[in-house]
Amino acid sequence: MANRKHVVLQRAAGIAVLVLLSACGSKAPAPEAVVPVIAWQVQSANGAASDGLPGDVHARHEMPLSFRIAGKLVARHVNPGEHVKAGTKLAELDPLDAASALASARAALDSAQSRYAFAAKQLQRDEAQNQQNLISQVQLEQTRDAYASASAAREQARQQLVQARDQLGYTTLLADHDGTVTDLRADVGQVLTAGQAVFGFAWDGEREVQVNLPESRINDVAVGQAAKVSLPALPDYTVAARVREVASAADAQSRTYLVKLALDTPAPAVQLGMTANVGWQSGAMPALRIPATALFHQDEKPAVWVIRAGDSTLELRPVAVSRYLERDVLVGAGLKAGERIVAQGVHVVSAGEKVAPIAPPHPEDAPR
Repeated sequence: MANRKHVVLQRAAGIAVLVLLSACGSKAPAPEAVVPVIAWQVQSANGAASDGLPGDVHARHEMPLSFRIAGKLVARHVNPGEHVKAGTKLAELDPLDAASALASARAALDSAQSRYAFAAKQLQRDEAQNQQNLISQVQLEQTRDAYASASAAREQARQQLVQARDQLGYTTLLADHDGTVTDLRADVGQVLTAGQAVFGFAWDGEREVQVNLPESRINDVAVGQAAKVSLPALPDYTVAARVREVASAADAQSRTYLVKLALDTPAPAVQLGMTANVGWQSGAMPALRIPATALFHQDEKPAVWVIRAGDSTLELRPVAVSRYLERDVLVGAGLKAGERIVAQGVHVVSAGEKVAPIAPPHPEDAPR
């Protein structure tokens, strides 16, 4: 009986050992969990467009040319694109009305001269008679008053003659500076009002590039900021430029701000209207742009989750925010272009966690 009990115990022990061995042999190491995350590749704040912003070449001084008086345009002596010198006759109005006004002013001056001469002689006679007490003091004062009125009338007539002569001269439109006629805005036979544009005109000399800056970047540009300008029409040609003027208000239709950049030493081949590309100097604007959803805060300091290139694990890295935009954040330090960061769900991941980067689900959320 004792032997039988011993055999049963040995068999039970053996079964237990087999069960334990079997359990130990079947348990494999659990695989490391990989968390899928929306990834974003860090880019320059200027976007992928390394050529910068598009613009076009203008003259430093551009303005419409017009007559100072109203009239009928009877002659046009230049065409758009022509280069003219200062004093060149550009167009003419019908001079008949102005010539008539000039003749009337001359006649008025002759009459005023005659009245003045009579008043001067009368004053001379009355002063002589007053010394001999032949006329009263009141009569002398009246003569002096008549003389002063005649003198003032003569001066007024002179000024009216000068004005009439100028008005006749205003019937001829002259170039006030060396430059180029850029466009035509009125033609022969048209009745013009005073100040109505006839030509567009660009002065010779300084050249500038004008670009339209989007609202999101207007605070990143300041007067005096350096830039480089290239011209597709002139391969391998670049010229240094500097921001001369930034519009104080956005265009009502495009909602962009006009920025004017003065070219330092443009080549003679740089022509009006040429297309230009403006590249801002490195460091002049915030370097990197990331989505606002990628921003995480560590002890109230901004940071982002960086996906390490080697093992796809997460690293929490502090960053310096330059400016907050509507949907994005401009980062001045802490990241490098080309690095990948977690763009969404930054509060549900942790440092050292292995991730599987995936692209943003919507095209508009992809890196710009």
